[in-house]
Amino acid sequence: MKWANFLHIYQPPTQKPIWVKRIADESYRKLFKGILEIPRARLSLNINSILCELLDQNGAMDVIQNIKKLVERGNIELTGSAKYHAFLPLLPESEIERQILLNEEGLNKYFGKNWKKGGFFSPEMAYSKKVVEVVKRLGYRWIILDEMAFPAGKEMRKDTVYEIEGLKDFFVFFRERNLSFKILSASQIGVKSILKSLEPNFGQKDYTITGMDGETFGHHRPGLEHLFFDLLKENKIEPLMISDILEQFPKREIIEPRESTWATMPNHFKTNQPFFRWKNKDNAIQVCQWELANLAIDVVGRNEKQKTRELLDGAVHSDQFWWSSARPWWSLEMIERGANDLKTVIYNSETSTEQEKNRADELYKMIIYTGFEWQRSGLVDEISRSEDEEIRERLEEKEKLFVTKDEYENMISNLKEQMKTAADSEEFHRAAMIKDRIRELKEEMKKGEKSEEGSVERRDLMS
Repeated sequence: MKWANFLHIYQPPTQKPIWVKRIADESYRKLFKGILEIPRARLSLNINSILCELLDQNGAMDVIQNIKKLVERGNIELTGSAKYHAFLPLLPESEIERQILLNEEGLNKYFGKNWKKGGFFSPEMAYSKKVVEVVKRLGYRWIILDEMAFPAGKEMRKDTVYEIEGLKDFFVFFRERNLSFKILSASQIGVKSILKSLEPNFGQKDYTITGMDGETFGHHRPGLEHLFFDLLKENKIEPLMISDILEQFPKREIIEPRESTWATMPNHFKTNQPFFRWKNKDNAIQVCQWELANLAIDVVGRNEKQKTRELLDGAVHSDQFWWSSARPWWSLEMIERGANDLKTVIYNSETSTEQEKNRADELYKMIIYTGFEWQRSGLVDEISRSEDEEIRERLEEKEKLFVTKDEYENMISNLKEQMKTAADSEEFHRAAMIKDRIRELKEEMKKGEKSEEGSVERRDLMS
């Protein structure tokens, strides 16, 4: 089985030093040190240059050095992206190009000749034709998107490399959503359960692509990095970089992908809102956020040499829009920081009028006051709960991994050891995270036992 893994690691420019250091300890160091110990490992990686800067500023240059070693050894290929993780489809072409070039400057600084233009990752896997036209013009050969971007009504073949219509020799690859989700949700289940779900893929002359946030390994999911390492070591799997697929699979087909993200759901196409979690026409906060962002872009665009130019680059990061979705993610702190940065750009620009400054102030207040009201009234909880229910309804039983009671108990035992080690080292936050994961696994195990009992009862009734 030929398997290309894509990992994306990123922290927002507004991230606090304590979190950069913590995530470096819990995830990045473990992840790339572990990959160094697997000579056969091959994968594609996106690391935005803003994360490189944050790691450099917070005593984590060893993470960058390990990634650099892996690139030199041929274990990892780096992709281009937007420096500040901007949501590219909703920006003007000039801003898209600037974000990409700024990112290249950073990668050149930290990785030098070892990084070469090849693939591209649009933050959030956000796709529009406008974005790829800029990306191709800047010298990239391919982009990775979510499978939701694949044209409706067509069958996606895994022995074929797809070329984007109108962009000769520019290719698009699609991550397999369900398999990516299985790995991210598996924690310490072990490679056997994953392989069992993949049995139909063995012996096929095709390829598989997964795409995941790197922080999930070790930070969001303590211990998950071991599962990732086991998969890279597994002899039934041939690890690939995405660029390897171009060389190994000669069959080509021209398609036109759909506007989408890696969080787009089928119902978002029905309402013509493929970027729903970042720009929902019915979300009053996001409507104001985008008016404020566009105002800041217009003001700075009148004189690109003014001091607020650099501040705007970081102020358009996508996180502020994501955290205002409440579907189910919400952070009033992140919303306020983003709005304040955009307001500051307008206040301090040489080219802004008093009317524009006043409008920026109005928009900032509307964003914050609305956010407080949503939180105070319980609307945030209501929206989040509704979204969680919709997601659960979309998960089919056949997509769930079968996990035995013994496997659950083994996971829990391993995590208990990790929790004790963390507590002994006075890493109390991490110990608490692991404790929460143990609780989740115990709940999952109980649900599984009840489900098995129900199956027995149904069989008895039928006999």
